[in-house]
Amino acid sequence: FGIGIYDEEHNRIDFPATKEKGQTLPWFSNSLDDPSRPAVWCFKNRKEFVVGDYETEYEKYLPATKTPIAGDAASSIIYLPLIHQDKAVGVITTQSFQKDAYSDYDVSVLRTLAAYAAIAIDNAAAYRKLGKTLKDLQTMQQQLIQSEKMASLGSLTAGIAHEIKNPLNFINNFAEVNEELTAELREAAARGEPVDELIADLQQNATVILQHGKRADSIVKSMMQHASGGTGRREPTDVNALVAEHADLAYHGKRVQLPDLNVNLIRNLDEGAGKVEMIPQEIGRVLLNLIGNAFDAVHEHATAMNGQYAPTVTVSTMRKNGTVEIIVSDDGPGIPAKVRDHIFEPFFTTKATGVGTGLGLSLSHDIVTQGHKGTLTVQSEPGKGATFIVSLPTG
Repeated sequence: FGIGIYDEEHNRIDFPATKEKGQTLPWFSNSLDDPSRPAVWCFKNRKEFVVGDYETEYEKYLPATKTPIAGDAASSIIYLPLIHQDKAVGVITTQSFQKDAYSDYDVSVLRTLAAYAAIAIDNAAAYRKLGKTLKDLQTMQQQLIQSEKMASLGSLTAGIAHEIKNPLNFINNFAEVNEELTAELREAAARGEPVDELIADLQQNATVILQHGKRADSIVKSMMQHASGGTGRREPTDVNALVAEHADLAYHGKRVQLPDLNVNLIRNLDEGAGKVEMIPQEIGRVLLNLIGNAFDAVHEHATAMNGQYAPTVTVSTMRKNGTVEIIVSDDGPGIPAKVRDHIFEPFFTTKATGVGTGLGLSLSHDIVTQGHKGTLTVQSEPGKGATFIVSLPTG
Protein backbone atom coordinates (compact mmCIF):
# COMPACT_ATOMS: atom_id res chain seq x y z
CA PHE A 1 0.00 0.00 0.00
CA GLY A 2 1.34 3.42 -0.85
CA ILE A 3 0.55 7.00 -1.77
CA GLY A 4 2.41 8.85 -4.49
CA ILE A 5 2.62 12.64 -4.29
CA TYR A 6 3.02 14.77 -7.40
CA ASP A 7 6.22 16.87 -7.40
CA GLU A 8 5.56 19.53 -10.03
CA GLU A 9 9.04 21.05 -9.77
CA HIS A 10 10.81 17.79 -10.62
CA ASN A 11 8.06 16.31 -12.86
CA ARG A 12 7.73 13.12 -10.88
CA ILE A 13 5.61 11.18 -8.39
CA ASP A 14 7.26 10.59 -5.04
CA PHE A 15 6.49 7.59 -2.83
CA PRO A 16 7.89 8.52 0.60
CA ALA A 17 6.49 5.68 2.74
CA THR A 18 5.18 2.66 0.85
CA LYS A 19 4.35 -0.47 2.89
CA GLU A 20 5.14 -4.01 1.68
CA LYS A 21 4.93 -7.17 3.83
CA GLY A 22 4.68 -5.00 6.93
CA GLN A 23 7.87 -3.09 6.13
CA THR A 24 8.34 0.47 4.90
CA LEU A 25 10.14 0.60 1.57
CA PRO A 26 12.89 3.17 0.94
CA TRP A 27 11.74 6.44 -0.57
CA PHE A 28 11.47 6.25 -4.38
CA SER A 29 9.93 8.16 -7.26
CA ASN A 30 8.52 7.60 -10.75
CA SER A 31 9.47 10.08 -13.45
CA LEU A 32 6.45 11.29 -15.40
CA ASP A 33 8.55 10.82 -18.53
CA ASP A 34 8.54 7.03 -17.97
CA PRO A 35 5.36 5.65 -19.66
CA SER A 36 6.05 2.09 -18.46
CA ARG A 37 5.10 2.84 -14.84
CA PRO A 38 1.51 2.16 -13.72
CA ALA A 39 1.60 5.18 -11.41
CA VAL A 40 2.56 7.45 -14.32
CA TRP A 41 -0.21 6.08 -16.55
CA CYS A 42 -2.79 6.51 -13.77
CA PHE A 43 -1.70 10.06 -12.95
CA LYS A 44 -1.40 11.33 -16.52
CA ASN A 45 -4.68 9.79 -17.71
CA ARG A 46 -6.56 10.49 -14.47
CA LYS A 47 -7.97 6.97 -14.73
CA GLU A 48 -7.96 3.85 -12.60
CA PHE A 49 -5.32 1.17 -13.25
CA VAL A 50 -6.76 -2.19 -12.14
CA VAL A 51 -5.27 -5.60 -13.01
CA GLY A 52 -5.67 -9.03 -11.44
CA ASP A 53 -2.63 -10.55 -13.18
CA TYR A 54 -0.04 -7.90 -14.02
CA GLU A 55 2.12 -10.12 -16.26
CA THR A 56 -0.74 -10.86 -18.65
CA GLU A 57 -2.78 -7.66 -18.33
CA TYR A 58 -0.28 -4.81 -18.24
CA GLU A 59 -0.52 -4.34 -22.01
CA LYS A 60 -4.03 -2.92 -21.55
CA TYR A 61 -2.35 0.17 -20.14
CA LEU A 62 1.41 0.16 -20.71
CA PRO A 63 3.71 -0.15 -23.74
CA ALA A 64 6.17 -2.22 -21.71
CA THR A 65 6.80 -3.44 -18.19
CA LYS A 66 9.73 -2.79 -15.90
CA THR A 67 11.06 -4.17 -12.63
CA PRO A 68 9.71 -2.16 -9.64
CA ILE A 69 12.09 0.54 -8.41
CA ALA A 70 11.49 -0.62 -4.84
CA GLY A 71 9.96 -3.82 -3.48
CA ASP A 72 8.95 -6.99 -5.28
CA ALA A 73 6.76 -7.43 -8.36
CA ALA A 74 3.08 -7.85 -7.50
CA SER A 75 0.35 -9.70 -9.40
CA SER A 76 -2.81 -7.82 -8.40
CA ILE A 77 -2.33 -4.07 -8.70
CA ILE A 78 -4.68 -1.13 -8.25
CA TYR A 79 -3.72 2.51 -8.83
CA LEU A 80 -6.27 5.31 -8.42
CA PRO A 81 -5.67 8.98 -9.24
CA LEU A 82 -5.91 11.49 -6.39
CA ILE A 83 -7.91 14.44 -7.67
CA HIS A 84 -9.07 17.40 -5.58
CA GLN A 85 -10.90 20.41 -7.00
CA ASP A 86 -10.11 19.16 -10.52
CA LYS A 87 -6.39 19.06 -9.78
CA ALA A 88 -4.40 15.81 -9.84
CA VAL A 89 -2.21 15.70 -6.74
CA GLY A 90 -0.95 12.11 -6.79
CA VAL A 91 -1.95 8.44 -6.83
CA ILE A 92 -2.88 5.77 -4.29
CA THR A 93 -2.06 2.08 -4.74
CA THR A 94 -2.67 -1.26 -3.14
CA GLN A 95 -0.99 -4.43 -4.42
CA SER A 96 -0.93 -8.14 -3.70
CA PHE A 97 1.33 -11.02 -4.69
CA GLN A 98 -1.82 -13.15 -5.25
CA LYS A 99 -3.67 -13.06 -8.56
CA ASP A 100 -7.22 -11.59 -8.62
CA ALA A 101 -6.85 -10.59 -4.98
CA TYR A 102 -9.25 -7.64 -5.05
CA SER A 103 -13.01 -7.48 -5.44
CA ASP A 104 -15.17 -4.61 -6.67
CA TYR A 105 -15.85 -3.78 -3.04
CA ASP A 106 -12.11 -3.44 -2.38
CA VAL A 107 -11.84 -0.99 -5.27
CA SER A 108 -14.81 0.95 -3.87
CA VAL A 109 -13.17 1.22 -0.45
CA LEU A 110 -9.93 2.40 -2.06
CA ARG A 111 -11.87 5.06 -3.97
CA THR A 112 -13.13 6.36 -0.64
CA LEU A 113 -9.62 6.45 0.78
CA ALA A 114 -8.45 8.15 -2.42
CA ALA A 115 -10.96 10.96 -1.88
CA TYR A 116 -9.66 11.48 1.65
CA ALA A 117 -6.02 11.23 0.59
CA ALA A 118 -6.47 13.86 -2.13
CA ILE A 119 -7.87 16.31 0.42
CA ALA A 120 -5.11 15.50 2.91
CA ILE A 121 -2.39 16.09 0.30
CA ASP A 122 -3.99 19.40 -0.61
CA ASN A 123 -3.90 20.31 3.10
CA ALA A 124 -0.21 19.44 3.20
CA ALA A 125 0.36 21.67 0.16
CA ALA A 126 -1.25 24.52 2.07
CA TYR A 127 1.19 23.94 4.93
CA ARG A 128 4.12 23.93 2.52
CA LYS A 129 2.89 27.15 0.96
CA LEU A 130 2.67 28.70 4.40
CA GLY A 131 6.26 27.63 5.05
CA LYS A 132 7.31 29.40 1.85
CA THR A 133 5.33 32.42 2.99
CA LEU A 134 7.29 32.52 6.22
CA LYS A 135 10.54 32.35 4.24
CA ASP A 136 9.29 35.29 2.19
CA LEU A 137 8.69 37.06 5.47
CA GLN A 138 12.35 36.68 6.39
CA THR A 139 13.35 38.12 3.02
CA MET A 140 10.95 41.00 3.48
CA GLN A 141 12.38 41.80 6.89
CA GLN A 142 15.85 42.10 5.38
CA GLN A 143 14.50 44.51 2.77
CA LEU A 144 12.84 46.61 5.42
CA ILE A 145 16.02 46.76 7.47
CA GLN A 146 17.65 48.47 4.47
CA SER A 147 14.73 50.82 3.99
CA GLU A 148 14.44 54.19 5.66
CA LYS A 149 10.87 53.19 6.58
CA MET A 150 12.26 50.64 9.02
CA ALA A 151 11.96 52.84 12.10
CA SER A 152 11.17 50.01 14.47
CA LEU A 153 11.87 46.36 13.72
CA GLY A 154 10.28 45.36 17.02
CA SER A 155 6.97 46.99 16.15
CA LEU A 156 6.92 45.43 12.70
CA THR A 157 7.72 41.95 14.00
CA ALA A 158 4.98 42.15 16.63
CA GLY A 159 2.46 43.32 14.07
CA ILE A 160 3.32 40.64 11.54
CA ALA A 161 3.27 37.95 14.22
CA HIS A 162 -0.27 38.95 15.12
CA GLU A 163 -1.45 39.14 11.52
CA ILE A 164 0.02 35.73 10.70
CA LYS A 165 -1.29 34.17 13.91
CA ASN A 166 -4.96 34.34 12.93
CA PRO A 167 -4.72 32.31 9.69
CA LEU A 168 -2.29 29.93 11.39
CA ASN A 169 -4.84 29.30 14.15
CA PHE A 170 -7.52 28.55 11.57
CA ILE A 171 -5.22 26.19 9.68
CA ASN A 172 -4.23 24.33 12.86
CA ASN A 173 -7.82 24.07 14.12
CA PHE A 174 -9.25 22.78 10.86
CA ALA A 175 -6.33 20.39 10.38
CA GLU A 176 -7.11 18.88 13.80
CA VAL A 177 -10.77 18.51 12.85
CA ASN A 178 -9.72 16.79 9.62
CA GLU A 179 -7.65 14.30 11.60
CA GLU A 180 -10.76 13.38 13.60
CA LEU A 181 -12.88 13.18 10.46
CA THR A 182 -10.27 10.95 8.83
CA ALA A 183 -10.52 8.47 11.68
CA GLU A 184 -14.32 8.50 11.40
CA LEU A 185 -14.08 8.02 7.62
CA ARG A 186 -11.82 4.99 7.96
CA GLU A 187 -14.15 3.44 10.51
CA ALA A 188 -17.20 4.11 8.35
CA ALA A 189 -15.48 2.74 5.24
CA ALA A 190 -14.48 -0.39 7.10
CA ARG A 191 -18.14 -0.90 8.13
CA GLY A 192 -19.34 -0.25 4.59
CA GLU A 193 -21.32 2.81 5.68
CA PRO A 194 -21.92 5.87 3.45
CA VAL A 195 -19.05 8.35 3.68
CA ASP A 196 -20.18 11.15 1.34
CA GLU A 197 -20.98 13.52 4.22
CA LEU A 198 -17.59 12.95 5.86
CA ILE A 199 -15.80 13.55 2.57
CA ALA A 200 -17.80 16.76 2.06
CA ASP A 201 -16.73 17.95 5.53
CA LEU A 202 -13.10 17.14 4.75
CA GLN A 203 -13.29 19.05 1.49
CA GLN A 204 -14.93 22.06 3.15
CA ASN A 205 -12.22 22.14 5.82
CA ALA A 206 -9.51 21.85 3.19
CA THR A 207 -11.02 24.86 1.41
CA VAL A 208 -10.90 26.88 4.64
CA ILE A 209 -7.27 25.87 5.22
CA LEU A 210 -6.37 26.97 1.69
CA GLN A 211 -8.18 30.31 2.13
CA HIS A 212 -6.29 31.13 5.30
CA GLY A 213 -3.00 30.00 3.78
CA LYS A 214 -3.64 32.50 1.00
CA ARG A 215 -4.52 35.12 3.62
CA ALA A 216 -1.14 34.63 5.31
CA ASP A 217 0.56 34.80 1.93
CA SER A 218 -1.33 38.02 1.14
CA ILE A 219 -0.21 39.62 4.41
CA VAL A 220 3.45 38.98 3.66
CA LYS A 221 3.12 40.15 0.05
CA SER A 222 1.58 43.41 1.26
CA MET A 223 4.46 43.91 3.67
CA MET A 224 6.99 43.17 0.94
CA GLN A 225 5.32 45.67 -1.37
CA HIS A 226 5.61 48.30 1.32
CA ALA A 227 9.36 47.79 1.34
CA SER A 228 9.95 47.32 -2.38
CA GLY A 229 7.45 49.81 -3.79
CA GLY A 230 5.34 47.13 -5.47
CA THR A 231 5.06 46.05 -9.09
CA GLY A 232 2.22 45.81 -11.56
CA ARG A 233 0.94 46.83 -14.96
CA ARG A 234 -0.95 50.04 -15.55
CA GLU A 235 -4.19 49.84 -17.49
CA PRO A 236 -7.24 52.03 -18.14
CA THR A 237 -9.61 51.19 -15.30
CA ASP A 238 -13.27 52.07 -14.77
CA VAL A 239 -13.08 54.01 -11.51
CA ASN A 240 -16.72 53.54 -10.50
CA ALA A 241 -16.64 49.80 -11.15
CA LEU A 242 -13.43 49.45 -9.11
CA VAL A 243 -14.85 51.49 -6.23
CA ALA A 244 -18.18 49.63 -6.20
CA GLU A 245 -16.46 46.23 -6.26
CA HIS A 246 -14.08 47.03 -3.42
CA ALA A 247 -16.76 48.72 -1.34
CA ASP A 248 -18.69 45.45 -1.44
CA LEU A 249 -15.56 43.40 -0.73
CA ALA A 250 -14.68 45.60 2.22
CA TYR A 251 -18.20 45.43 3.61
CA HIS A 252 -18.58 41.66 3.37
CA GLY A 253 -15.06 41.07 4.64
CA LYS A 254 -15.63 43.30 7.64
CA ARG A 255 -18.96 41.63 8.38
CA VAL A 256 -17.06 38.37 8.80
CA GLN A 257 -14.70 40.03 11.28
CA LEU A 258 -17.46 42.03 13.03
CA PRO A 259 -20.72 40.06 12.84
CA ASP A 260 -22.56 42.80 14.76
CA LEU A 261 -21.51 45.53 12.31
CA ASN A 262 -24.60 47.50 11.27
CA VAL A 263 -23.67 50.32 8.94
CA ASN A 264 -25.35 52.25 6.13
CA LEU A 265 -22.99 52.11 3.14
CA ILE A 266 -23.77 54.91 0.67
CA ARG A 267 -22.31 55.08 -2.84
CA ASN A 268 -22.27 58.45 -4.63
CA LEU A 269 -20.54 57.62 -7.90
CA ASP A 270 -20.09 60.34 -10.49
CA GLU A 271 -21.16 59.00 -13.89
CA GLY A 272 -18.47 61.16 -15.44
CA ALA A 273 -15.65 59.62 -13.43
CA GLY A 274 -14.71 57.45 -16.42
CA LYS A 275 -11.46 55.56 -16.68
CA VAL A 276 -8.04 56.32 -15.22
CA GLU A 277 -4.68 54.75 -16.03
CA MET A 278 -3.71 52.85 -12.88
CA ILE A 279 -2.62 49.55 -11.40
CA PRO A 280 -6.10 48.38 -10.31
CA GLN A 281 -4.86 45.80 -7.81
CA GLU A 282 -2.92 48.46 -5.91
CA ILE A 283 -5.67 51.08 -5.86
CA GLY A 284 -8.07 48.30 -4.87
CA ARG A 285 -5.83 47.59 -1.89
CA VAL A 286 -5.96 51.27 -0.95
CA LEU A 287 -9.76 51.24 -1.10
CA LEU A 288 -10.04 48.12 1.04
CA ASN A 289 -7.84 49.75 3.65
CA LEU A 290 -9.65 53.11 3.71
CA ILE A 291 -13.15 51.64 3.68
CA GLY A 292 -12.19 48.97 6.22
CA ASN A 293 -10.80 51.64 8.53
CA ALA A 294 -14.03 53.61 8.20
CA PHE A 295 -16.05 50.54 9.20
CA ASP A 296 -13.77 50.01 12.20
CA ALA A 297 -14.21 53.63 13.29
CA VAL A 298 -18.01 53.67 13.14
CA HIS A 299 -18.27 50.22 14.73
CA GLU A 300 -16.11 51.31 17.65
CA HIS A 301 -18.13 54.51 18.00
CA ALA A 302 -21.44 52.60 17.87
CA THR A 303 -20.21 50.27 20.60
CA ALA A 304 -19.21 53.22 22.78
CA MET A 305 -22.61 54.86 22.16
CA ASN A 306 -24.47 51.65 23.04
CA GLY A 307 -26.16 51.68 19.65
CA GLN A 308 -27.55 55.19 20.09
CA TYR A 309 -26.48 56.31 16.63
CA ALA A 310 -26.77 54.95 13.09
CA PRO A 311 -23.29 54.56 11.53
CA THR A 312 -22.85 55.72 7.94
CA VAL A 313 -19.94 55.29 5.56
CA THR A 314 -20.05 57.10 2.21
CA VAL A 315 -17.93 56.26 -0.82
CA SER A 316 -17.92 58.85 -3.60
CA THR A 317 -16.20 59.58 -6.89
CA MET A 318 -15.75 62.92 -8.66
CA ARG A 319 -13.93 64.10 -11.76
CA LYS A 320 -12.57 67.65 -11.59
CA ASN A 321 -9.60 69.75 -12.68
CA GLY A 322 -7.70 66.99 -14.45
CA THR A 323 -8.11 64.49 -11.63
CA VAL A 324 -10.53 61.88 -10.38
CA GLU A 325 -11.19 61.86 -6.66
CA ILE A 326 -12.26 58.84 -4.64
CA ILE A 327 -13.65 59.96 -1.29
CA VAL A 328 -14.26 57.74 1.73
CA SER A 329 -16.17 59.44 4.56
CA ASP A 330 -17.58 58.25 7.86
CA ASP A 331 -19.63 59.85 10.63
CA GLY A 332 -17.54 58.29 13.39
CA PRO A 333 -15.67 59.95 16.26
CA GLY A 334 -13.21 61.83 14.05
CA ILE A 335 -9.43 62.06 14.29
CA PRO A 336 -7.59 64.35 16.75
CA ALA A 337 -5.06 66.77 15.25
CA LYS A 338 -2.10 65.08 16.96
CA VAL A 339 -3.08 61.80 15.30
CA ARG A 340 -3.72 63.37 11.88
CA ASP A 341 -0.15 64.70 11.83
CA HIS A 342 1.28 61.18 11.96
CA ILE A 343 -1.45 59.10 10.34
CA PHE A 344 0.49 58.24 7.16
CA GLU A 345 3.74 57.39 8.93
CA PRO A 346 4.88 53.75 8.88
CA PHE A 347 4.07 51.78 12.04
CA PHE A 348 1.86 54.53 13.46
CA THR A 349 -1.43 53.13 14.74
CA THR A 350 -4.10 54.07 17.25
CA LYS A 351 -5.34 50.50 17.53
CA ALA A 352 -4.64 48.28 20.51
CA THR A 353 -1.30 46.47 20.70
CA GLY A 354 -1.27 43.54 18.32
CA VAL A 355 -4.39 44.66 16.45
CA GLY A 356 -2.81 46.95 13.86
CA THR A 357 0.62 46.97 12.26
CA GLY A 358 0.54 50.66 11.38
CA LEU A 359 1.39 49.84 7.76
CA GLY A 360 -2.05 50.09 6.12
CA LEU A 361 -2.30 53.85 5.63
CA SER A 362 1.44 54.19 5.05
CA LEU A 363 1.31 51.62 2.26
CA SER A 364 -1.81 53.26 0.82
CA HIS A 365 -0.10 56.66 0.84
CA ASP A 366 2.93 55.24 -1.00
CA ILE A 367 0.76 53.52 -3.60
CA VAL A 368 -1.14 56.72 -4.38
CA THR A 369 1.69 59.26 -4.20
CA GLN A 370 4.73 57.30 -5.39
CA GLY A 371 3.07 54.67 -7.55
CA HIS A 372 0.41 56.86 -9.19
CA LYS A 373 1.66 60.45 -8.75
CA GLY A 374 -1.53 61.36 -6.93
CA THR A 375 -2.38 62.55 -3.45
CA LEU A 376 -3.96 60.97 -0.38
CA THR A 377 -5.24 63.45 2.20
CA VAL A 378 -7.40 63.38 5.30
CA GLN A 379 -9.91 65.89 6.65
CA SER A 380 -11.31 65.42 10.13
CA GLU A 381 -12.29 67.06 13.37
CA PRO A 382 -13.04 65.29 16.66
CA GLY A 383 -16.71 64.38 16.82
CA LYS A 384 -17.33 65.14 13.14
CA GLY A 385 -16.16 61.99 11.36
CA ALA A 386 -13.29 61.63 8.92
CA THR A 387 -12.84 61.97 5.16
CA PHE A 388 -10.00 60.45 3.14
CA ILE A 389 -9.52 61.73 -0.40
CA VAL A 390 -7.61 59.82 -3.08
CA SER A 391 -6.83 62.11 -6.02
CA LEU A 392 -5.50 60.50 -9.21
CA PRO A 393 -4.34 62.41 -12.30
CA THR A 394 -6.30 61.67 -15.47
CA GLY A 395 -3.59 62.69 -17.91
